[in-house]
Amino acid sequence: MSQALQTLPHRHVLTLPTVPKAVRVARETAEQTFVEWGIGLRHHVVDPALLILSELVTNSVRHAAEVSPEVTVIYAAAHDCFAFAVHDRHPYQPHLRTAPTGPGGLATVMELVLGLGGTAVVRADADGEGKSIWITLPL
Repeated sequence: MSQALQTLPHRHVLTLPTVPKAVRVARETAEQTFVEWGIGLRHHVVDPALLILSELVTNSVRHAAEVSPEVTVIYAAAHDCFAFAVHDRHPYQPHLRTAPTGPGGLATVMELVLGLGGTAVVRADADGEGKSIWITLPL
């Protein structure tokens, strides 16, 4: 992952209502972007990336919808990495490294990210009233 996120040549932004259907649409869009950017759907990072994305969008739908009517997913890629962010306007910023254990949720996200040699970062909005969770995975 030699490139900074800001310099990744491929980028796509998707904004959706914070409703359950957003999870499916975010996954389908990720699959389309993988194909458009030349990342085969059988690549070893695709299935875990889709699961991570689904967990993060689900968290926004379940926990942020009341204060954040939209969830935005930013997809980005280069020849050596795939990155995405899930953004909502809920002010709570989870501590990814100390996510509760158990099936699903942030514990699963962190297990998959770290298992693939990736990174996960929470970035607060400038006004402190929202956040993005950025995931970067090596290809």
